[in-house]
Amino acid sequence: MKKLIATALTASIFAAAAPAMAQAPLSQEKYINDRLIAARIADRVRRECPSIDARIVYAWSQARALKRYAENQGYSSAQIDAFLDSDTDKARIYAAAEEYLTRNGAAKGDAESFCRVGRNEIASKSVAGSLLVAK
Repeated sequence: MKKLIATALTASIFAAAAPAMAQAPLSQEKYINDRLIAARIADRVRRECPSIDARIVYAWSQARALKRYAENQGYSSAQIDAFLDSDTDKARIYAAAEEYLTRNGAAKGDAESFCRVGRNEIASKSVAGSLLVAK
């Protein structure tokens, strides 16, 4: 009887804790989203600014490190792939990057404005700046 009560008590504790231990969707994981937004900012800068290029090998290694981070947080490969393939999440990340670029002075059709943002990111050693290099 004692063992039955202990088992029931343990089960009820884990059942009560389960919602608290539930994993947030990747779209709400700040560290991952912030880095994906930074990567999009860097990509836009390198595409628009002729005097700044991407650090491709470094960017690739950071992408792999970010995937490992997500896996270490308990997200499955299927969850990660679904998040990265999500048009909704991609649009949200792209919009956040565009808002950041606009807020920092980048203007469509003005390459120098993107170069200025890129140089500032590189100088401040931001995540986006770490993915860029001046030519």
